Amino acid sequence: MELDAQSARDYRCGGLTLASVNKVHHVHTIARVAELLGEDEDWLCEVATEMDQEDGLIWVYGPGDESVMAFTDFGIDTLTGIVAFYKADPDLLKRSTGSK
Repeated sequence: MELDAQSARDYRCGGLTLASVNKVHHVHTIARVAELLGEDEDWLCEVATEMDQEDGLIWVYGPGDESVMAFTDFGIDTLTGIVAFYKADPDLLKRSTGSK
C-alpha cells in the first residue's frame, strides 16, 4: 500500500497520535560506567538500585539469564547526579540500605 503526498498530509493533520519510539541505540555496562566515573563498581551498583527504566537504567540478559546493569547516556547523567548526592552525605546510603 502506498500513500501519496495528500494522504500523508491528511494523516498528520488527522489528530492520530503514535506512541513514542525508543531511540536508544547503545548502552554502557555498569563496569564501563564505573571506570568512566572512577567509582567502585559494587558501590555504584548499590547506588543505582534506586533507578528505574525511565531514569535510563536497562538490564541486559545473556545465556542462562545472566544479567548486567547498563545505562543509556541519560542514565549515566542521572547516575552521576545520584552519586554526587550520596557523596555529599555518605550516611544517606548507609541508612537507605540498612548497613551500619
